[in-house]
Amino acid sequence: MSTETVTIGRLGSGGDGIAPGPDGPIYVPFTLPGETVAIARVKNQGTVISTSVASADRIAPACHHFGPEGRNGTCGGCSLQHASDTLYREFKRGIVADALKAKGLSATVAPLIPCAPGERRRVVFTVRKTEKGMLLGFNQAGSHHIVDIDRCPVASPGIVSRLDVLRALAAAIATDSQGFRLTVLETLSGLDIAFEGVRKVGDKQRRAVTECVLALRGIARVSSDAEVLIEPQKPQLDFGGVLVAPPPGGFTQATKEAEDAMAALVLGHVGKAKRVADLFSGSGTFALRMARGARVHAVEGDDRALKALDHAARHAQGLKPVTVEKRDLFRRPLMASELKAFDAVVFDPPRAGAEDQCRELARSGVKKIAAVSCNPVTLARDLAILVAGGYRITGVTPIDQFLWSPHVEAVATLEK
Repeated sequence: MSTETVTIGRLGSGGDGIAPGPDGPIYVPFTLPGETVAIARVKNQGTVISTSVASADRIAPACHHFGPEGRNGTCGGCSLQHASDTLYREFKRGIVADALKAKGLSATVAPLIPCAPGERRRVVFTVRKTEKGMLLGFNQAGSHHIVDIDRCPVASPGIVSRLDVLRALAAAIATDSQGFRLTVLETLSGLDIAFEGVRKVGDKQRRAVTECVLALRGIARVSSDAEVLIEPQKPQLDFGGVLVAPPPGGFTQATKEAEDAMAALVLGHVGKAKRVADLFSGSGTFALRMARGARVHAVEGDDRALKALDHAARHAQGLKPVTVEKRDLFRRPLMASELKAFDAVVFDPPRAGAEDQCRELARSGVKKIAAVSCNPVTLARDLAILVAGGYRITGVTPIDQFLWSPHVEAVATLEK
């Protein structure tokens, strides 16, 4: 370990400040561009000892669990609470712009659609049983240490106000001191709680969870590794006026506000298309909204998500026909010949992107494409494939739904 003074030049893609060093970049968490800090350095990682020059963009964090002074350790749920809104938003926009530039794409990136505190309806906690009780919170950055939280300015009030309930349910299902995950989704009918990684869930744990839920209010469902343990009522989400019951532990957008913003961009681009393919459709975030004005073919590899979409479409009024297809688009993308049937295509893949599917789209004659992504790097790769195939990027909009983190969504629109 060495001690030295450095000046932060920029923020890295993970949110750490980066200073030039004799052997390459030095990464210093909780710093901002322009700051001069004394650090203790181990290889290329620095820990702040003191600050001699602070940035004008430095603000007080919103949460007492944040940063090196955080209660019970540094909560790893956020990395940028110390940055002003202006710096933070430009940083997130820059992540998308830099990814496009790295692929030689010159598209203009719109200002970030921001996210406000308290909007997160879906939160993934780490929990562990100890002799003193249940730890529930987020892992410290780069560590398995769980920072036990008593508040979270990112999460919705409906989740924060029930942290004790989540601890009680975790205690009911825990079988040993091994850590596991608890995903909570706030739905229209109550909290949907999904455990993952709990070992040996037996009759004792099932009874304890059931008794706990029956003694409480506001719990719609509890599941463990996709197995429903108790479901007093179906969890429901509203996808543009269509009610959907997502599968246990299934993917949903983290905030309703970001979902609505993405949907508005997608629907605005698709416009009056009469036949649309929604690829990696999930439970119907976009498909069910688009079906108000177009015939939609939804393709998804997750059978449970596809069944939720299909059930919702069949029981909704005022929709054009919605067809569904279970298909692994990574192994079997829709071919250019199959894409001839569609006026527009929407795709929203996992972080790995949709490389093979984009190669087929590039060969197709589909007039309009809307690409939704949670990974700017793979989005840029996929867009480069489409541009090489003759498409023109008409817009790229970054959207924030993981407040104070380096994660950013984006919607890109293309035409041929």
